[in-house]
Amino acid sequence: MPAPPPGDERRKRRLALVGGSLGNLVEWYDWFVYASFAIYFADSFFPGDNPTTQLMNTAGIFAVGFLMRPVGGWILGRAADRHGRKSALTLTVTMMSVAALLIAVAPTYGQAGYFGALVLLLARLLQGMSIGGEYAASATYLTEASARNRRGLGSSFQYVSMTCGQLLGLGILITLQHTLTTAQLQSWGWRIPFLVGALFAVVVFWLRRRLQETDAFKEESAAPGEDAHDDSTRGTLKALWQYRRQAGLVMALTLGGTVAYYTYTTYLTKYLVGSAGMEKTTATLVSFTALTLFAVLQPFAGMLSDRIGRRPLLITFAVGCTVGTYPIMTALGSASSYWSALGLSLLALVIITGYTSINAAVKAELFPTRVRALGVALPYAIANALFGGTAEYVALWFKNSGHESMFFWYVSGCALISLVTYVLMPDTRNAALSRAEAEADGETEADRETEQERPAAPAEAAR
Repeated sequence: MPAPPPGDERRKRRLALVGGSLGNLVEWYDWFVYASFAIYFADSFFPGDNPTTQLMNTAGIFAVGFLMRPVGGWILGRAADRHGRKSALTLTVTMMSVAALLIAVAPTYGQAGYFGALVLLLARLLQGMSIGGEYAASATYLTEASARNRRGLGSSFQYVSMTCGQLLGLGILITLQHTLTTAQLQSWGWRIPFLVGALFAVVVFWLRRRLQETDAFKEESAAPGEDAHDDSTRGTLKALWQYRRQAGLVMALTLGGTVAYYTYTTYLTKYLVGSAGMEKTTATLVSFTALTLFAVLQPFAGMLSDRIGRRPLLITFAVGCTVGTYPIMTALGSASSYWSALGLSLLALVIITGYTSINAAVKAELFPTRVRALGVALPYAIANALFGGTAEYVALWFKNSGHESMFFWYVSGCALISLVTYVLMPDTRNAALSRAEAEADGETEADRETEQERPAAPAEAAR
């Protein structure tokens, strides 16, 4: 077991954890608040008498935002690998602030026709670019800034902050539901959380300007001696192509997790209202309570992965999601009380914790420093654009066509594909992320990158 770092090093890591997590919280608050308030502003931008169709239109714009995530992942992942994690983190929160402000001031259909929907679309595209880079930059930053034997714990705070961002949005929603009438919320109250998000982002911009760069990136930037890489290839698609197997792994291991996560978070409130017939306020409270406990679980699962490895948690998630989605969602669809809905939601989120708590560390541990941010960002963003961002739309489409239960099988099928990946992939817990860690293992930089490039042997995959 490595010796604990000196006091100054521990303080530095705690500051990095707080700074990276708070910025991530605001980013995901702005991202998720769109989904949380969609039930109130859907008819402001899309006229019609069918609430499901209006929600499908807003969900479609939500999904379109995901299409920009690969673009943002490529541009900002490249920036993070070439210019540093800190600069990329600062840029992402700036973009998110502008996008939130655009939504807050967007005109309604009654004021400007479909121009308001166009502003909404442009804002979501900008948010998509921002989040595409934010995930990779924060995943890389939190993993690199953590002690080697605590990377699972450190990276778990990505979903702690993501979930806290959503909780903040839900908390504001609950507050507004109890202080404003439904008519006021639908008329102008839904704009408040987007204004709050823009202000939060300004504060985080100031905070992130004061973060320190990770040692791994500074080490790679210096790149002394015979192991130095051509600086012009850092963070490029050409460099990423050398690690295409790892990129494929990121897409496959993300597939089941992202579909399940968006099913039980952003879609859950709509499902409880639209399918179970629950009151909006009750459904919101269910989501808020379940997500609070979910956030608390993440560090414990991260610490567990630091002791037993990443694969056991991933496999547990995939098995639980594959066999449990249909019965859990079916029961949620007929839940008649707060407590029954809360219990079922918690069961689903406990299962998903096996993925959410450690996926950032697993992805970062697959790549060398010079292409780590891009390697995490681009394949993850593509998987999210194809499956995570469309999960809510697919669910509503099945519901509108009268075959809602088919969506449950869809979620199970995605988890099954990821399960096969988890079983075959190597455990990444002991991966060396820097030259210093490689040297501590008695490896050279060439040995380390050869290990990352080669396919997993059957014996290794079974570990």
